[in-house]
This record gives sequence, structure tokens and C-alpha cells, in this order.
Amino acid sequence: MSVINDTKAIVIGMWTTWKHIFRRPVTLQYPEEKRIPYPRYRARIVLTRDPDGGERCVACYLCSAACPVDCISMQSAATEEGRRYALWFRINFSRCIFCGLCAEACPTMAIQMTPDFEICNRDIMNLVYEKEDLLIDGCGKSPEYNFYHHAGIGVTQRRGAGLEEKPPVDVRSLMP
Repeated sequence: MSVINDTKAIVIGMWTTWKHIFRRPVTLQYPEEKRIPYPRYRARIVLTRDPDGGERCVACYLCSAACPVDCISMQSAATEEGRRYALWFRINFSRCIFCGLCAEACPTMAIQMTPDFEICNRDIMNLVYEKEDLLIDGCGKSPEYNFYHHAGIGVTQRRGAGLEEKPPVDVRSLMP
């Protein structure tokens, strides 16, 4: 029984080898011919804006806490109205492993990942991107989402009157 299984495995392996041995290799001449990544491919990190044009980042430090290699750093500040923003935001792409945990941890969808994979450089200090390098003009993948319409200082309605919210339950009514 074991000999039959071993022989079968060897024949399948050899069949796979012979199937591919006579194919022509597919070689892309990289700078001239570029591979198109898959639609869900994630590579470079960008900071997006909300639909009103303001920065989405509220400097909550969740992205830097979620980063396993500690390549994100920032400093928070607040405007006169009380809105928080990142005074400075820095990502060291020489350390980044492009895992996407920062984008998943971001509650405002400020950090998003693009399929741009050409960020190599010989000087390692050119791979440290500041907020001005990361901030794009658009909303990214979610143009309709505005964090301050759901939470934060822009919400002035009573508790339970916001979007996708239910009115609060009086806990005394739950008692027997």
C-alpha cells in the first residue's frame, strides 16, 4: 500500500514537471513592461481626506499601536473648535511590512493602501515619508464616509438620534 502511494506521488510530480518543461518562460522586461497587480493588492500607504476636504486622521494612535514593526509615529494637536488632527505623521517604509494592520485599525478610514508598489530607493532616509508626502487630495476607496458625521465634535444631536443609532434604553424598564 505504501509503495503504491509513493509511486503515485512520484508519477504525479514527474507529470507536473513534464507538463511545464516545454513551455516558454514568461519574462517581463520590468521598466518597460509593468505587471498589473490584482485589484485587492495592497502596497503603499496613503492618508485620505473626508468629503469636506479636511484631514480624516484624528491622531488616535491606533495605527501606531497596531503596527507590529513600529514604523508609524505621529503627534496629535487640536484646533480651536476642538477637532483633533495629526500635527505630524511619519511612516518609515524601510521598516514597513505592508501588513495592513494600520488600515484595519484606523476608525476614520484615514489610512488606506494603494496598489502602488514602486517605492524602492537606495538612500534609506528617502523612505521616511512625512504627512505631506502621504496626504492625497481624494477620499480614497470610501468617498461617502465622513467620520465627524458619525462621531466627534460635529455631532450635536441627542444620544440615539444619529445615523444608524437606536435610542437609549431606560435600564429601569428592564427590571422585573
